[in-house]
Amino acid sequence: MGFVSDTLQRVRPSPTIAVSNKAMELKAAGEDVIGLGAGEPDFDTPDNIKQAAIDAINCGKTKYTAVDGIPELKQAIVNKLRRENGLDYKPSQVSVSSGGKQVLYNALVGTLNPGDEVVIPAPYWVSYPDIVMLGGGTPVFVEATIDNGFKVTPEALEAAITPKTKWFIFNSPSNPSGAAYTHDDLKKLTDVLLRHEHVWVLTDDMYEHLTYDGFEFATPAQVEPKLYDRTLTMNGVSKAYAMTGWRIGYAAGPDVVISAMRKLQSQSTSNPCSISQWAAVEALEGPQEFLAERAGVFKQRRDLVVSMLNQAKGLECPTPEGAFYVYPSIAGCIGKTTPKGAKIGSDEDFVTALLEEEGVSVVHGAAFGLSPFFRVSYATSTEALEDACQRIQRFCGSLT
Repeated sequence: MGFVSDTLQRVRPSPTIAVSNKAMELKAAGEDVIGLGAGEPDFDTPDNIKQAAIDAINCGKTKYTAVDGIPELKQAIVNKLRRENGLDYKPSQVSVSSGGKQVLYNALVGTLNPGDEVVIPAPYWVSYPDIVMLGGGTPVFVEATIDNGFKVTPEALEAAITPKTKWFIFNSPSNPSGAAYTHDDLKKLTDVLLRHEHVWVLTDDMYEHLTYDGFEFATPAQVEPKLYDRTLTMNGVSKAYAMTGWRIGYAAGPDVVISAMRKLQSQSTSNPCSISQWAAVEALEGPQEFLAERAGVFKQRRDLVVSMLNQAKGLECPTPEGAFYVYPSIAGCIGKTTPKGAKIGSDEDFVTALLEEEGVSVVHGAAFGLSPFFRVSYATSTEALEDACQRIQRFCGSLT
């Protein structure tokens, strides 16, 4: 019998973190590496939010707080959900955690039993299936193909649901594809879910404010109010407010799941950082104008990357509606060989050779459950993106 638990043996370390670490190691060793692996905005946290944190420190707001969030932050979240999403919650229906990942962990570990199934569209954010397995559940994948714009169809969702299904995890705009579901797209899915009253919905809205070309964001409980009593709506301040390191995620939902999450958090981390919570109050209640400005910059970068990658031999790069990722297909590169003799038999071979031969770090599609693709994060400078895309073009053009 091994020392490490059987539960932990079932999961893998985060592939996206592993890729970012490898890129940082190569950079530290003096290599010329452009890292497009991390899902982190290159913008700084806005000054008014930083000042709110400084003020909190100076006022001595450095003690333990309520386990799942200070009243002021819970109220700010209630206000935000009402103002932006048309959803009404009480502060007691809100949970604040140390990042969105802990929200997911608390919700899934706090509700899953062995044998429970969780339906997850693929490509998916890398942590969804592993957290499901940590909770003793079984991930069930539904392929969202490039032909369908990386969106799961209602027919595919219907086919994946069984009497054992407990949750449907939904992410729009999507990490890794950037695909975003319209109100009509969502209505077709919620119609399916209405027919299966035992299935709960966990919607990850982390990229809500990063949409382009006039796209109008919607969330499942807003589209279908009848799902309100079995929907957990998750969000956070990491992406839109450039607060990744502050570690604040939140969710709102029925008392039964929020209570379970609170109980689990009380015996794990307890409260999120007090200073970060006060900063998050300012993020949600303070000026919001910069969100559209930054989204405009991301749109320009998206257009640049999509254009340049579609000029690369063997790549096909759809134009995403949101987030800050593109997910190009490398189907046209499979079976080829690099100038240094590396065989491209998979998307993992492709990204390994791209890093070693051209110094560009991206994440292979298999990490997200759909091959043969790779994910590019365009949350970095335009200059770095141009350079990286030129290197990718050169790499693809050199394959024989």
